[in-house]
Amino acid sequence: MPRWVSFLLFFIPVLVLLAAGHVYLYRRLVRDVTERQGLRRAARVLFAVGFSGAVGARAVGALLPSEATRLVGIGFLVWTGLVLYLLMFTLGVDLVLRAVRWRARRRAPAPATPEPASEAASAPPSPERRALLSRGLALGAGVAGAAVSTYGGWRAFHPPDVRDIPVRLPGLPKALEGFTLVQLTDIHIGGVLQRGFVDELVSRTNALKPDLIAITGDLVDGSVEGLGPFVAGFGGLRARHGTFFVTGNHDYYSGADAWVAFLERQGLQVLRNRSVSIGDGAASFQLAGVDDWSAERFGEPGYDLDRALRDVRPDRASVLLAHQPSNFDEVARRGVGLQLSGHTHGGQMFPGTIVGDLIWGDRNAGLSQTGQSQLYVSRGCGFVGPPMRVGAPPEIARLVLLPG
Repeated sequence: MPRWVSFLLFFIPVLVLLAAGHVYLYRRLVRDVTERQGLRRAARVLFAVGFSGAVGARAVGALLPSEATRLVGIGFLVWTGLVLYLLMFTLGVDLVLRAVRWRARRRAPAPATPEPASEAASAPPSPERRALLSRGLALGAGVAGAAVSTYGGWRAFHPPDVRDIPVRLPGLPKALEGFTLVQLTDIHIGGVLQRGFVDELVSRTNALKPDLIAITGDLVDGSVEGLGPFVAGFGGLRARHGTFFVTGNHDYYSGADAWVAFLERQGLQVLRNRSVSIGDGAASFQLAGVDDWSAERFGEPGYDLDRALRDVRPDRASVLLAHQPSNFDEVARRGVGLQLSGHTHGGQMFPGTIVGDLIWGDRNAGLSQTGQSQLYVSRGCGFVGPPMRVGAPPEIARLVLLPG
């Protein structure tokens, strides 16, 4: 199937749902709440502009790149996240109201001829009271959606927390007990996160004094020409055994070969289906890296586990860097002790966290085990889409290796 057909099959339903969501929110949060025509007109303009920007801001930014269009684009991304949470709470309220009314009708007694006083006492709530209740609940849902969106935006831009994870690695020499491996992943430097975020992330990472730093893909969303000055900041990462990088799917969207060459000029070592030895002599382990699982879709040689593990000996401790947790069952079958991945963002925004758990299970985020092999999936440092994090806070993962 041609790529443009796949795009249309995805884009058209999303466009329809987004338009329907804007119309529904206008009706429930504005038309059903106020009779003031001025407020209604202003809200119609707001929702129309918000919908147009959510659909077309990225294209405008690509055609007319500037700081102004970048900031406007961020505003529309925030709007998209706000709409999501307004929809979630407002639909939730409406569904509850419908369920309560349906149950009340089911439990209502059969029609009879009561006494007048009894009839007055059992009269149902007036339409005015029902309308007042509905308006109050709609406003409450709107406030809840705005509050969650505000929190999500704060959490996304707040520096990632450091998460310590002790991992028992089979075959790790006693001399390497306590080896610290800091994982950064899914940073997504682009139109929203730029040099200030990079410098803060580098500073926090270096303060941990890691033995090794691993960046497991989705570093960028954009070209070397546009983002090179920001990404150059990662050249300041410092670790005793160096900084290593493997590609993610978004790096292929952005031109993986150009980015690999750029990162190597910054002093990062890129593992493209190959391995290296970390440490000296017997006090060492093998570190391997693979290209992203989806790389073949971009005409690249892609993920090649055989090549990556060609020099990895089964009697030595081993760590594999792979952007996606896909294919981990095969990795475990090969006897790799630990794989570090990202890609999922842990779902990034509730209810995406639930969807992520349904798709990936215990491989959506955190440490899991298959046989004797362990997998750690980081929630990542940045974000994609709406600049929000709800239920899946960003993280810097510091893995402390212990003999298995």
